[in-house]
Amino acid sequence: MKTLIWLFVAILITLPWLFFVVTGQVHEMEVSHPAMVSCLTGLAIVGAAFMLGWGAELSERDIPRALALIFLALISVLPEYAIGLHYAWTEGQSGTHEGLAIANMTGANRILIGVGWALVAIVYYLKHGKKEVPLDDSQELELGFLMLATIYSLVIPLKGTLSLVDMVVMFSIFLLYAYRASRSDKHEEPELDGLAGELDKRLGDGGRRLCIISFFAFAGLVIWFSSEPFAEGLKATGTQYGVSQFLLVQWLAPLASESPEGLVALLFALKGKGSTGIGALVSSKVNQWTLLVGALPLVYGLGVYSKFGNFGAMVLTRQHKEEMLLTSAQSFFAAVIIADFRLALWEGVLLLVLFGAQFLFPQPYIRDVFSGLYLVMAIGLLMTSKVRRQMLWRALTFR
Repeated sequence: MKTLIWLFVAILITLPWLFFVVTGQVHEMEVSHPAMVSCLTGLAIVGAAFMLGWGAELSERDIPRALALIFLALISVLPEYAIGLHYAWTEGQSGTHEGLAIANMTGANRILIGVGWALVAIVYYLKHGKKEVPLDDSQELELGFLMLATIYSLVIPLKGTLSLVDMVVMFSIFLLYAYRASRSDKHEEPELDGLAGELDKRLGDGGRRLCIISFFAFAGLVIWFSSEPFAEGLKATGTQYGVSQFLLVQWLAPLASESPEGLVALLFALKGKGSTGIGALVSSKVNQWTLLVGALPLVYGLGVYSKFGNFGAMVLTRQHKEEMLLTSAQSFFAAVIIADFRLALWEGVLLLVLFGAQFLFPQPYIRDVFSGLYLVMAIGLLMTSKVRRQMLWRALTFR
């Protein structure tokens, strides 16, 4: 019974913000109390994140693990879609190239790996004393598609635009990923504990499935209504101190939108399920690196069409190209790191240090330096590790 209290707490902390949504006071709150909006929506997202974690655990009873992680990732990245696509639409309608959609997308992806993956490895070590998080062999599916999307993403900065061609390629990669996951026959009976275990004991098959759908639906709605106000509230509060709008959108907004999958992954790590935690983050990365990147030029083009009557591609400035290249290089390095199906503590710490070090050097060319560093280290790991080369080849050829 004690475990059920956490469910009530998770729901309870979402209610204050939902009250303002239902009563139509969102705009008034955003104008007059942006800091309060950030606080209330932040709590709502935290509550939703816990519900996503419980729902994902329960769903492993009924569907292949890879597909369960896709469902979790799709719902947990809703904040990122809401914020990124909002900026893409407004930029398309205004005909500007501010790049706020690019800023948000690249920041979110780099936080996911540089902070998310790293914290899972660190928490797993502090809680369980193990210096590496083992990844299940079945996660070669996520790894393969992450590599495929990353290799293509390296082309985008070279051509200087995000267009409908990129949309078709990225959407195709995701659809193939979802198809392969749905046909996965690797399904092990999970050992549930905590709230998920309690609900599994109390509910039959029908009740459990209804509970899963309810958790995902409620959490998805909460995240959808909370993420953009959270980001805008942080942005409005930070702007008072003269901070760059690009930097605010790139780093503060993703802290809100990435919190669901980050909290879910850390919960898995605390419970000794580090492999599931990393798997959820890798699946989220694949989702963001395919669906989100592909959706940006589509929504931008629709925004341009609605205002000017023609479809336009997103033009990348020099800064945007550098951000895209850095994000792609980090993604490539991270994928190579886990090509041996483990994430060592030192590797997680390295990802965190490299991510944090970028903030110590404000010079624009530093992005290119770190991009080169990521790529050189990735190539070095591949050259010195036969296991990584073999595992990576298997992942890319889906053997």
